[in-house]
Amino acid sequence: MSERALVEKIWSDHVIVELDEGLDLLYVDRHYVHDVTSPGAFTTLADRQLGVLAPELTFGSPEHSVTILPGRTEESNRLSEQFVPLMRRNFAEHGLTLFDLDSRDHGIVHVIGPELGLTLPGTTIVCGDSHTCTNGGLGALGFGVGTTEVAHVLATQSLVQSRPSLMRITFTGALAPRVSPKDLILHTIARLGANAGSGHAIEFAGPLIERLGAEARMTICNLAVELGAKIGLVAPDDVTFEYLEHRRFAPRGGRFDDAVEYWRELRSDPAAHFECEEHVDADSVAPQVTWGTSPAHTIAVDGSVPDPDGAPDDVTRSQWQQAIGYIGVAPGQRLEGLPVDWVFVGSCTNGRLSDLREAAAVVEGARVPPRVRALVVPGSASVRRAAEAEGLDRVFTAAGFEWGEAGCGLCPGLGGVHLAPGDRCVSTSNRNFVGRQGAGVRTHLASPATAALTAVRGCIADVREVP
Repeated sequence: MSERALVEKIWSDHVIVELDEGLDLLYVDRHYVHDVTSPGAFTTLADRQLGVLAPELTFGSPEHSVTILPGRTEESNRLSEQFVPLMRRNFAEHGLTLFDLDSRDHGIVHVIGPELGLTLPGTTIVCGDSHTCTNGGLGALGFGVGTTEVAHVLATQSLVQSRPSLMRITFTGALAPRVSPKDLILHTIARLGANAGSGHAIEFAGPLIERLGAEARMTICNLAVELGAKIGLVAPDDVTFEYLEHRRFAPRGGRFDDAVEYWRELRSDPAAHFECEEHVDADSVAPQVTWGTSPAHTIAVDGSVPDPDGAPDDVTRSQWQQAIGYIGVAPGQRLEGLPVDWVFVGSCTNGRLSDLREAAAVVEGARVPPRVRALVVPGSASVRRAAEAEGLDRVFTAAGFEWGEAGCGLCPGLGGVHLAPGDRCVSTSNRNFVGRQGAGVRTHLASPATAALTAVRGCIADVREVP
Protein backbone atom coordinates (compact mmCIF):
# COMPACT_ATOMS: atom_id res chain seq x y z
CA MET A 1 0.00 0.00 0.00
CA SER A 2 1.33 3.48 -0.88
CA GLU A 3 2.24 6.01 1.76
CA ARG A 4 -0.84 7.83 3.05
CA ALA A 5 -1.58 11.05 4.90
CA LEU A 6 -3.48 11.05 8.20
CA VAL A 7 -6.65 12.38 6.58
CA GLU A 8 -6.58 9.59 3.98
CA LYS A 9 -6.24 6.94 6.68
CA ILE A 10 -9.24 8.16 8.67
CA TRP A 11 -11.30 8.86 5.56
CA SER A 12 -10.72 5.43 4.01
CA ASP A 13 -11.62 3.71 7.29
CA HIS A 14 -15.06 5.33 7.08
CA VAL A 15 -15.94 4.84 3.41
CA ILE A 16 -19.11 2.75 3.12
CA VAL A 17 -19.12 2.88 -0.66
CA GLU A 18 -17.21 4.81 -3.30
CA LEU A 19 -19.48 6.82 -5.58
CA ASP A 20 -18.84 8.56 -8.89
CA GLU A 21 -16.96 11.82 -9.46
CA GLY A 22 -14.78 11.68 -6.35
CA LEU A 23 -17.66 11.24 -3.92
CA ASP A 24 -17.78 8.78 -1.04
CA LEU A 25 -20.54 7.70 1.32
CA LEU A 26 -18.94 8.09 4.76
CA TYR A 27 -19.97 6.53 8.07
CA VAL A 28 -20.40 9.14 10.82
CA ASP A 29 -19.17 8.19 14.30
CA ARG A 30 -20.52 11.18 16.25
CA HIS A 31 -23.16 13.73 15.40
CA TYR A 32 -23.25 16.97 17.41
CA VAL A 33 -26.36 19.12 17.24
CA HIS A 34 -27.14 22.60 18.53
CA ASP A 35 -30.28 24.65 18.86
CA VAL A 36 -30.20 27.03 15.88
CA THR A 37 -29.29 24.88 12.86
CA SER A 38 -31.23 21.72 13.76
CA PRO A 39 -34.97 22.53 13.65
CA GLY A 40 -35.22 22.29 9.87
CA ALA A 41 -33.57 18.86 9.93
CA PHE A 42 -36.12 17.49 12.39
CA THR A 43 -38.92 18.98 10.30
CA THR A 44 -37.53 17.05 7.32
CA LEU A 45 -37.63 13.82 9.33
CA ALA A 46 -41.21 14.47 10.33
CA ASP A 47 -42.29 15.37 6.80
CA ARG A 48 -40.75 12.19 5.42
CA GLN A 49 -41.85 10.06 8.38
CA LEU A 50 -38.27 9.06 9.17
CA GLY A 51 -36.69 8.15 12.47
CA VAL A 52 -33.13 8.50 13.73
CA LEU A 53 -31.08 5.45 12.75
CA ALA A 54 -28.55 5.50 15.61
CA PRO A 55 -29.86 7.79 18.39
CA GLU A 56 -27.01 6.77 20.71
CA LEU A 57 -24.54 8.57 18.42
CA THR A 58 -26.19 12.01 18.43
CA PHE A 59 -25.47 14.51 21.20
CA GLY A 60 -26.69 18.07 21.53
CA SER A 61 -26.71 21.20 23.62
CA PRO A 62 -28.53 24.54 23.33
CA GLU A 63 -25.71 27.07 22.97
CA HIS A 64 -26.28 29.64 20.23
CA SER A 65 -29.56 31.19 21.34
CA VAL A 66 -29.17 31.03 25.11
CA THR A 67 -28.56 34.06 27.29
CA ILE A 68 -25.11 34.06 28.87
CA LEU A 69 -25.87 36.46 31.72
CA PRO A 70 -26.15 35.05 35.28
CA GLY A 71 -29.51 33.70 36.38
CA ARG A 72 -30.61 32.95 32.85
CA THR A 73 -33.43 30.65 31.89
CA GLU A 74 -34.74 29.67 28.48
CA GLU A 75 -37.24 32.55 28.83
CA SER A 76 -34.43 35.10 29.27
CA ASN A 77 -34.02 35.50 25.53
CA ARG A 78 -36.63 35.68 22.78
CA LEU A 79 -34.57 33.27 20.65
CA SER A 80 -33.95 30.68 23.36
CA GLU A 81 -37.61 30.88 24.33
CA GLN A 82 -38.27 29.53 20.85
CA PHE A 83 -35.30 27.26 20.18
CA VAL A 84 -34.62 25.56 23.52
CA PRO A 85 -38.07 23.97 24.07
CA LEU A 86 -38.12 22.95 20.41
CA MET A 87 -34.75 21.25 20.73
CA ARG A 88 -35.88 19.54 23.92
CA ARG A 89 -38.99 18.16 22.21
CA ASN A 90 -37.08 16.97 19.14
CA PHE A 91 -34.46 15.19 21.23
CA ALA A 92 -37.04 13.57 23.50
CA GLU A 93 -39.09 12.35 20.54
CA HIS A 94 -36.10 10.56 19.01
CA GLY A 95 -34.36 9.44 22.21
CA LEU A 96 -31.25 11.60 21.71
CA THR A 97 -28.81 12.73 24.40
CA LEU A 98 -29.33 16.38 25.32
CA PHE A 99 -27.05 18.35 27.63
CA ASP A 100 -29.73 20.86 28.55
CA LEU A 101 -29.38 24.25 30.22
CA ASP A 102 -29.55 22.73 33.70
CA SER A 103 -27.09 19.93 32.93
CA ARG A 104 -23.64 19.87 34.50
CA ASP A 105 -22.40 19.08 31.00
CA HIS A 106 -24.09 21.96 29.19
CA GLY A 107 -21.97 24.05 26.88
CA ILE A 108 -20.82 24.75 23.35
CA VAL A 109 -20.80 21.44 21.48
CA HIS A 110 -17.22 21.92 20.24
CA VAL A 111 -16.12 22.39 23.86
CA ILE A 112 -18.14 19.66 25.56
CA GLY A 113 -17.50 17.03 22.85
CA PRO A 114 -13.77 16.91 23.60
CA GLU A 115 -14.05 17.43 27.36
CA LEU A 116 -16.54 14.57 27.71
CA GLY A 117 -14.40 12.20 25.64
CA LEU A 118 -17.00 11.95 22.89
CA THR A 119 -14.43 13.30 20.44
CA LEU A 120 -11.79 10.61 19.90
CA PRO A 121 -8.86 10.29 17.50
CA GLY A 122 -9.68 8.67 14.18
CA THR A 123 -13.42 9.33 14.41
CA THR A 124 -15.65 11.23 12.01
CA ILE A 125 -17.64 14.02 13.63
CA VAL A 126 -20.16 16.29 11.96
CA CYS A 127 -22.36 19.12 13.16
CA GLY A 128 -24.49 21.81 11.59
CA ASP A 129 -21.77 24.34 12.41
CA SER A 130 -18.71 25.26 10.38
CA HIS A 131 -16.35 25.24 13.38
CA THR A 132 -16.75 21.49 13.88
CA CYS A 133 -13.15 21.37 12.62
CA THR A 134 -12.24 22.28 16.23
CA ASN A 135 -12.47 18.58 17.07
CA GLY A 136 -9.48 17.96 14.81
CA GLY A 137 -7.30 19.13 17.69
CA LEU A 138 -7.73 15.60 19.09
CA GLY A 139 -7.06 13.87 15.78
CA ALA A 140 -10.69 13.53 14.69
CA LEU A 141 -12.03 14.22 11.21
CA GLY A 142 -14.56 16.90 12.08
CA PHE A 143 -16.41 19.16 9.67
CA GLY A 144 -19.51 21.28 9.45
CA VAL A 145 -22.58 20.37 7.43
CA GLY A 146 -25.79 22.07 6.27
CA THR A 147 -29.28 21.52 7.63
CA THR A 148 -30.20 19.09 4.85
CA GLU A 149 -27.09 17.07 5.66
CA VAL A 150 -27.99 17.12 9.37
CA ALA A 151 -31.25 15.40 8.43
CA HIS A 152 -29.37 12.88 6.29
CA VAL A 153 -27.04 11.98 9.16
CA LEU A 154 -29.93 11.64 11.60
CA ALA A 155 -31.73 9.28 9.23
CA THR A 156 -28.78 7.24 7.93
CA GLN A 157 -25.71 7.87 10.16
CA SER A 158 -23.84 8.55 6.91
CA LEU A 159 -23.04 11.39 4.58
CA VAL A 160 -21.97 11.85 0.96
CA GLN A 161 -18.79 13.91 0.77
CA SER A 162 -16.22 14.91 -1.83
CA ARG A 163 -12.72 13.62 -1.21
CA PRO A 164 -10.65 16.66 -0.21
CA SER A 165 -7.24 17.60 -1.49
CA LEU A 166 -4.54 17.52 1.16
CA MET A 167 -2.66 20.44 2.66
CA ARG A 168 -0.08 20.48 5.43
CA ILE A 169 1.02 23.52 7.39
CA THR A 170 4.21 22.90 9.37
CA PHE A 171 4.96 25.22 12.28
CA THR A 172 8.52 25.67 13.47
CA GLY A 173 10.20 27.94 16.00
CA ALA A 174 8.71 29.02 19.31
CA LEU A 175 6.09 31.52 20.43
CA ALA A 176 7.36 34.48 22.41
CA PRO A 177 6.05 35.03 25.96
CA ARG A 178 2.34 36.00 26.00
CA VAL A 179 2.03 35.22 22.29
CA SER A 180 -0.61 32.52 21.94
CA PRO A 181 -1.80 29.85 19.49
CA LYS A 182 -4.63 32.25 18.54
CA ASP A 183 -2.00 34.77 17.46
CA LEU A 184 -0.21 32.06 15.49
CA ILE A 185 -3.24 30.96 13.52
CA LEU A 186 -4.41 34.54 12.85
CA HIS A 187 -0.91 35.33 11.56
CA THR A 188 -1.09 32.23 9.36
CA ILE A 189 -4.48 33.18 7.89
CA ALA A 190 -3.23 36.70 7.16
CA ARG A 191 -0.12 35.37 5.46
CA LEU A 192 -1.74 32.62 3.39
CA GLY A 193 -5.16 34.16 2.75
CA ALA A 194 -8.75 33.28 3.64
CA ASN A 195 -9.06 30.92 0.66
CA ALA A 196 -5.71 29.15 0.98
CA GLY A 197 -7.27 25.92 2.21
CA SER A 198 -10.31 25.90 -0.06
CA GLY A 199 -11.11 22.33 -1.14
CA HIS A 200 -8.43 20.97 1.19
CA ALA A 201 -8.24 19.13 4.48
CA ILE A 202 -5.42 20.74 6.48
CA GLU A 203 -3.05 18.84 8.73
CA PHE A 204 -1.28 21.10 11.22
CA ALA A 205 2.13 19.65 12.01
CA GLY A 206 5.66 20.41 13.08
CA PRO A 207 7.68 20.68 16.29
CA LEU A 208 5.72 23.65 17.58
CA ILE A 209 2.39 21.83 17.25
CA GLU A 210 3.87 18.85 19.08
CA ARG A 211 4.70 21.12 22.04
CA LEU A 212 1.20 22.59 22.28
CA GLY A 213 -1.42 21.30 24.68
CA ALA A 214 -4.65 19.73 23.48
CA GLU A 215 -6.71 22.86 24.02
CA ALA A 216 -4.23 25.00 22.11
CA ARG A 217 -4.42 22.55 19.21
CA MET A 218 -8.20 22.91 19.23
CA THR A 219 -7.83 26.67 18.84
CA ILE A 220 -5.58 26.15 15.83
CA CYS A 221 -8.00 23.68 14.23
CA ASN A 222 -11.02 25.86 15.05
CA LEU A 223 -9.77 28.46 12.59
CA ALA A 224 -9.02 26.03 9.77
CA VAL A 225 -12.37 26.99 8.28
CA GLU A 226 -11.20 30.62 8.19
CA LEU A 227 -8.47 29.39 5.84
CA GLY A 228 -11.26 28.10 3.60
CA ALA A 229 -10.95 24.44 4.68
CA LYS A 230 -13.75 22.32 6.14
CA ILE A 231 -11.28 20.06 7.93
CA GLY A 232 -8.27 20.81 10.12
CA LEU A 233 -6.56 18.28 12.37
CA VAL A 234 -3.46 17.36 14.33
CA ALA A 235 -2.03 13.86 14.60
CA PRO A 236 -2.80 12.35 18.03
CA ASP A 237 0.11 11.73 20.40
CA ASP A 238 0.84 11.41 24.12
CA VAL A 239 -0.57 14.91 24.69
CA THR A 240 -3.87 13.74 23.19
CA PHE A 241 -3.93 10.47 25.12
CA GLU A 242 -3.23 12.19 28.44
CA TYR A 243 -6.04 14.66 27.76
CA LEU A 244 -8.54 11.88 26.94
CA GLU A 245 -7.72 9.39 29.67
CA HIS A 246 -10.49 9.22 32.29
CA ARG A 247 -12.88 11.37 30.22
CA ARG A 248 -16.40 10.08 30.80
CA PHE A 249 -17.18 8.72 27.35
CA ALA A 250 -13.63 7.70 26.45
CA PRO A 251 -12.68 3.99 26.60
CA ARG A 252 -11.65 2.77 30.06
CA GLY A 253 -8.95 0.46 31.40
CA GLY A 254 -7.70 -2.10 28.93
CA ARG A 255 -9.99 -0.73 26.22
CA PHE A 256 -8.26 2.63 26.53
CA ASP A 257 -4.85 0.94 26.17
CA ASP A 258 -6.09 -0.88 23.07
CA ALA A 259 -7.42 2.38 21.67
CA VAL A 260 -4.10 4.15 22.24
CA GLU A 261 -2.31 1.36 20.38
CA TYR A 262 -4.53 2.06 17.37
CA TRP A 263 -4.38 5.85 17.76
CA ARG A 264 -0.58 5.77 17.62
CA GLU A 265 -0.87 4.57 14.03
CA LEU A 266 -2.81 7.68 13.07
CA ARG A 267 0.06 9.67 11.60
CA SER A 268 0.94 10.71 8.08
CA ASP A 269 3.46 8.34 6.54
CA PRO A 270 6.88 9.89 5.84
CA ALA A 271 6.37 9.91 2.06
CA ALA A 272 2.68 10.87 2.11
CA HIS A 273 1.75 13.28 -0.67
CA PHE A 274 0.19 16.69 0.00
CA GLU A 275 -1.07 18.83 -2.85
CA CYS A 276 -0.03 21.90 -0.89
CA GLU A 277 2.72 22.37 1.71
CA GLU A 278 3.24 25.54 3.75
CA HIS A 279 5.73 26.40 6.48
CA VAL A 280 5.29 29.03 9.20
CA ASP A 281 8.08 30.18 11.52
CA ALA A 282 6.62 31.22 14.86
CA ASP A 283 9.74 33.00 16.12
CA SER A 284 8.70 36.38 14.73
CA VAL A 285 4.95 36.16 15.42
CA ALA A 286 3.67 39.06 17.51
CA PRO A 287 0.30 39.45 19.25
CA GLN A 288 -2.26 39.80 16.46
CA VAL A 289 -5.38 41.94 16.01
CA THR A 290 -7.71 42.11 13.03
CA TRP A 291 -8.21 45.50 11.38
CA GLY A 292 -10.96 44.58 8.88
CA THR A 293 -13.85 42.23 8.17
CA SER A 294 -12.06 38.93 7.60
CA PRO A 295 -9.70 36.93 9.83
CA ALA A 296 -7.22 37.42 6.98
CA HIS A 297 -7.30 41.15 7.76
CA THR A 298 -4.84 40.68 10.60
CA ILE A 299 -1.74 42.62 11.60
CA ALA A 300 0.63 42.67 14.58
CA VAL A 301 -0.75 44.75 17.45
CA ASP A 302 2.00 47.32 16.87
CA GLY A 303 1.55 47.23 13.09
CA SER A 304 -0.37 49.58 10.80
CA VAL A 305 -3.56 49.21 8.79
CA PRO A 306 -2.60 48.53 5.16
CA ASP A 307 -3.17 51.05 2.38
CA PRO A 308 -5.59 49.79 -0.30
CA ASP A 309 -3.39 51.50 -2.90
CA GLY A 310 -0.78 48.85 -2.10
CA ALA A 311 -3.16 45.92 -2.60
CA PRO A 312 -2.00 43.22 -5.03
CA ASP A 313 -5.08 43.47 -7.28
CA ASP A 314 -8.27 45.44 -7.87
CA VAL A 315 -10.52 42.96 -6.05
CA THR A 316 -8.37 43.06 -2.92
CA ARG A 317 -8.14 46.84 -3.14
CA SER A 318 -11.93 47.11 -3.17
CA GLN A 319 -12.27 44.66 -0.27
CA TRP A 320 -9.74 46.59 1.81
CA GLN A 321 -11.47 49.88 1.10
CA GLN A 322 -14.83 48.48 2.18
CA ALA A 323 -13.35 46.87 5.30
CA ILE A 324 -11.56 50.06 6.34
CA GLY A 325 -14.77 52.02 5.89
CA TYR A 326 -16.84 49.59 7.92
CA ILE A 327 -14.38 49.19 10.80
CA GLY A 328 -13.68 52.91 10.96
CA VAL A 329 -9.91 52.91 10.72
CA ALA A 330 -7.56 54.63 8.30
CA PRO A 331 -4.68 53.40 6.11
CA GLY A 332 -1.45 53.58 8.06
CA GLN A 333 -3.23 53.82 11.41
CA ARG A 334 -1.85 51.85 14.35
CA LEU A 335 -4.38 49.69 16.19
CA GLU A 336 -2.51 49.84 19.47
CA GLY A 337 -4.17 52.55 21.54
CA LEU A 338 -7.50 52.43 19.65
CA PRO A 339 -10.33 52.91 22.21
CA VAL A 340 -12.92 50.12 22.51
CA ASP A 341 -16.45 49.84 23.91
CA TRP A 342 -16.69 46.08 24.50
CA VAL A 343 -14.45 43.11 25.20
CA PHE A 344 -15.59 39.49 24.91
CA VAL A 345 -13.55 36.52 26.15
CA GLY A 346 -15.14 33.19 25.21
CA SER A 347 -16.50 31.13 22.26
CA CYS A 348 -15.57 27.69 20.89
CA THR A 349 -12.25 29.25 19.86
CA ASN A 350 -11.12 30.56 23.23
CA GLY A 351 -13.62 29.59 25.94
CA ARG A 352 -11.64 26.78 27.55
CA LEU A 353 -9.95 26.77 30.94
CA SER A 354 -6.48 27.47 29.53
CA ASP A 355 -7.89 30.50 27.68
CA LEU A 356 -9.44 31.91 30.84
CA ARG A 357 -6.19 31.42 32.73
CA GLU A 358 -4.37 33.30 29.96
CA ALA A 359 -6.80 36.20 30.24
CA ALA A 360 -6.80 36.31 34.03
CA ALA A 361 -3.02 36.45 34.16
CA VAL A 362 -2.91 39.94 32.65
CA VAL A 363 -5.76 41.64 34.55
CA GLU A 364 -5.09 40.86 38.20
CA GLY A 365 -4.93 44.10 40.15
CA ALA A 366 -6.26 46.22 37.25
CA ARG A 367 -9.72 47.64 36.59
CA VAL A 368 -11.97 47.95 33.53
CA PRO A 369 -12.82 51.64 32.93
CA PRO A 370 -16.52 52.59 33.29
CA ARG A 371 -17.02 53.23 29.57
CA VAL A 372 -16.01 49.64 28.64
CA ARG A 373 -18.20 46.59 29.12
CA ALA A 374 -16.20 43.37 29.41
CA LEU A 375 -17.62 39.84 29.56
CA VAL A 376 -15.97 36.49 30.22
CA VAL A 377 -18.11 33.55 29.08
CA PRO A 378 -16.87 29.99 29.78
CA GLY A 379 -17.34 27.54 26.93
CA SER A 380 -19.07 24.99 29.16
CA ALA A 381 -20.52 24.51 32.63
CA SER A 382 -17.53 22.30 33.39
CA VAL A 383 -15.08 25.06 32.42
CA ARG A 384 -17.05 27.48 34.58
CA ARG A 385 -16.82 25.22 37.63
CA ALA A 386 -13.12 24.58 37.12
CA ALA A 387 -12.41 28.30 36.71
CA GLU A 388 -14.36 29.09 39.87
CA ALA A 389 -12.45 26.39 41.75
CA GLU A 390 -9.23 28.20 40.80
CA GLY A 391 -10.64 31.62 41.70
CA LEU A 392 -10.48 32.96 38.16
CA ASP A 393 -14.02 34.29 38.41
CA ARG A 394 -12.98 36.43 41.39
CA VAL A 395 -10.00 37.78 39.45
CA PHE A 396 -12.28 38.83 36.62
CA THR A 397 -15.09 40.29 38.69
CA ALA A 398 -12.63 42.21 40.90
CA ALA A 399 -11.28 43.77 37.70
CA GLY A 400 -14.78 44.76 36.55
CA PHE A 401 -15.55 41.94 34.11
CA GLU A 402 -18.95 40.24 34.01
CA TRP A 403 -18.79 36.50 34.67
CA GLY A 404 -21.23 34.73 32.37
CA GLU A 405 -22.98 31.40 31.97
CA ALA A 406 -21.79 28.89 29.36
CA GLY A 407 -22.77 29.52 25.75
CA CYS A 408 -21.68 31.03 22.46
CA GLY A 409 -22.39 34.50 23.77
CA LEU A 410 -21.24 37.47 21.73
CA CYS A 411 -19.54 35.35 19.05
CA PRO A 412 -22.68 35.07 16.84
CA GLY A 413 -24.13 38.30 18.18
CA LEU A 414 -26.67 36.49 20.36
CA GLY A 415 -26.64 35.49 24.02
CA GLY A 416 -29.09 38.09 25.30
CA VAL A 417 -26.50 40.89 25.04
CA HIS A 418 -26.88 43.50 22.33
CA LEU A 419 -24.15 45.73 20.95
CA ALA A 420 -25.15 48.96 19.22
CA PRO A 421 -24.23 50.04 15.69
CA GLY A 422 -20.80 51.65 15.76
CA ASP A 423 -19.68 49.88 18.93
CA ARG A 424 -16.12 48.56 18.80
CA CYS A 425 -15.50 45.13 20.35
CA VAL A 426 -12.29 43.16 20.84
CA SER A 427 -13.32 39.52 20.78
CA THR A 428 -11.61 36.16 21.23
CA SER A 429 -14.08 34.55 18.82
CA ASN A 430 -13.44 33.42 15.25
CA ARG A 431 -15.22 35.79 12.88
CA ASN A 432 -15.20 39.54 12.38
CA PHE A 433 -17.54 39.63 9.38
CA VAL A 434 -19.79 42.61 8.71
CA GLY A 435 -22.62 42.47 11.25
CA ARG A 436 -21.33 39.30 12.93
CA GLN A 437 -21.79 40.69 16.45
CA GLY A 438 -24.71 42.90 15.48
CA ALA A 439 -25.64 45.41 12.80
CA GLY A 440 -22.88 47.98 12.42
CA VAL A 441 -20.75 46.47 15.21
CA ARG A 442 -17.00 46.68 14.57
CA THR A 443 -15.19 43.53 15.69
CA HIS A 444 -11.45 43.04 16.25
CA LEU A 445 -10.34 39.43 16.78
CA ALA A 446 -7.52 38.79 19.24
CA SER A 447 -6.17 36.33 21.79
CA PRO A 448 -7.57 36.01 25.34
CA ALA A 449 -4.58 37.88 26.80
CA THR A 450 -4.81 40.73 24.29
CA ALA A 451 -8.57 41.02 24.79
CA ALA A 452 -8.31 41.00 28.58
CA LEU A 453 -5.53 43.59 28.66
CA THR A 454 -7.49 45.73 26.21
CA ALA A 455 -10.45 45.65 28.60
CA VAL A 456 -8.51 47.04 31.56
CA ARG A 457 -6.58 49.55 29.44
CA GLY A 458 -9.71 50.71 27.61
CA CYS A 459 -7.90 50.49 24.28
CA ILE A 460 -6.14 47.86 22.17
CA ALA A 461 -2.95 46.97 24.04
CA ASP A 462 0.23 44.95 23.57
CA VAL A 463 0.47 42.06 26.06
CA ARG A 464 4.24 41.96 25.63
CA GLU A 465 4.32 45.01 27.91
CA VAL A 466 3.03 42.91 30.82
CA PRO A 467 5.83 41.47 32.99
